[in-house]
Amino acid sequence: MPTPNREPCVPGASAGDSAVLIFAKAPVPGAVKTRLIPVLGVEGAAQLAERLIGWCVDMAVAAGVGPVELWCTPDAAHPAFGAMAERHGVRLAVQGEGDLGERMARALADALGRHPHALLIGTDCPSFEVADLRQATAWLAQGQDAVFGPVEDGGYWLIGLSRPQPALFEGMAWSTKDVMAVTRERLRVLGLRWAELPVRWDLDRPEDLARLQADPRLRDLAPGR
Repeated sequence: MPTPNREPCVPGASAGDSAVLIFAKAPVPGAVKTRLIPVLGVEGAAQLAERLIGWCVDMAVAAGVGPVELWCTPDAAHPAFGAMAERHGVRLAVQGEGDLGERMARALADALGRHPHALLIGTDCPSFEVADLRQATAWLAQGQDAVFGPVEDGGYWLIGLSRPQPALFEGMAWSTKDVMAVTRERLRVLGLRWAELPVRWDLDRPEDLARLQADPRLRDLAPGR
């Protein structure tokens, strides 16, 4: 059965053309980063959410692996989305209806109809590196069927595909500690080859704020700075 590849890419390998899809929720006070509201307040939590979206857009653009698209929910009307589109020329799209898996599968299928590879990332993982996006694209260009960026809580912050794989998303219990483990089992059953990036951490809980503030790259994302 296939097993995940964790080896670095071949030096000089072609990065190919990967659309980078960023899934983002409109940073409306009271509707985002709710687990951080007791510490940051509703406005501070929304400010952090908006800064995280901007950070992910900046990183995706800096990676230079392909066009960046901001997939918004519940719609693309929030001024923050328009500002990011204007600043970087990123394409805005709407995630639409359905659970997270349905929306992810639909967005990836759309992008893969226009590009040979697609990466989809969330905005909860500020700890990733530009090199992660380049590595993921290189792996897909080298023939991997899928690429993942696992996070410490058992999920993943990145999925990359070279063709649609709806079975990876159907009936998944999202936001649980078993998401990555179940996904690996599905990959094995499907006979797919995949690679995994280093495990990163998400910013979801009050204790994660200390990690944000301790990282020189990230501390300016914290509200009040």
